[in-house]
Amino acid sequence: MKTALITGVTGQDGSYLAELLIQKGYEVHGMIRRSSSFNTSRIDHLYNDPNVLHSKLFLHYGDMTDSSNLNRILDRVKPDEIYNLAAQSHVKVSFEVPEYTAEVDGLGTLRILDAMKETQVGAKFYQASTSELFGKVQEVPQIETTPFYPRSPYAVAKLFSYWTVVNYREAYNLFACNGILFNHESPRRGGTFVTRKITQAVVRIMRGGQSTPIKLGNINSQRDWGYAPEYVEGMWRVLQSASPSDYLLATNETHTVREFIEQAFAYFGENIYWEGVDESEKGFLRSNSQLVVEIDPYYYRPTEVDLLVGDYSKAKRELGWEPKVKFDELVSIMVRADLENYENQNEKH
Repeated sequence: MKTALITGVTGQDGSYLAELLIQKGYEVHGMIRRSSSFNTSRIDHLYNDPNVLHSKLFLHYGDMTDSSNLNRILDRVKPDEIYNLAAQSHVKVSFEVPEYTAEVDGLGTLRILDAMKETQVGAKFYQASTSELFGKVQEVPQIETTPFYPRSPYAVAKLFSYWTVVNYREAYNLFACNGILFNHESPRRGGTFVTRKITQAVVRIMRGGQSTPIKLGNINSQRDWGYAPEYVEGMWRVLQSASPSDYLLATNETHTVREFIEQAFAYFGENIYWEGVDESEKGFLRSNSQLVVEIDPYYYRPTEVDLLVGDYSKAKRELGWEPKVKFDELVSIMVRADLENYENQNEKH
């Protein structure tokens, strides 16, 4: 039985990865931050299963800002594989808490890699890197060798992590890999992220639970959106490769936030028409002219990332990985899940 340590196990990716590894027969150890409120909702189905907790899943309190704690966890768990998914992962928030973002997303990776070196744990290491590294893109599509141009404190911190992984791999012969993952979504995505914000609001609007429009920033941003459960399988495949390397996971398609909105309403058979330009642009339902989308400059980033689209050829060639869920299906999966949640909550009340 292999043993895996997942930092950020309570996040979207961490929860899906924990499920996948347990299905593959791993003993999974997850690191969670101490909080006065329960923050395990995404893994509650595992946490509350007596056949899983303390036999296949073990949780440890920890923090990416605490080196001594990371050392103790590695020494206690002695993992075969480490997946570093812990991060302050909201790009816009990183402009408001840049120092904290750098501590967790940048120095946190250095701390755990150095702990691996000092404890000589011998584990394979996966670092959750990001397409935000490409920022002001230098070529389209982006591949593993595309020059980086980060445009947020989040991306700058992740850039530090990326090169720290490469440095420790080359300096200390660690099996350490970066997974440059483009946007990947699911019903477990946090409600403050734009995709989930849209799908939840669309459900409320279409079911009469919200009369106010969705307020968004730059709806012309283009993103490469995939399905999170497929991407965590890619993470696992990265660490099963014969030698350590860095891989890009994407769909090779790009869509605007505007298209995401339109596709979410299309689930209910609704079309959107647009009026105005820039900050004055508004979206209306074709059926009854209800105002459903407004632009709010509050949600603009100080520096915008306009176009992300990745070429996953290396991952397909060397790992046998490729995405199956396309954009339209992804949006439908998310809207359907939020609709079920909405209806279940209303039944309870």
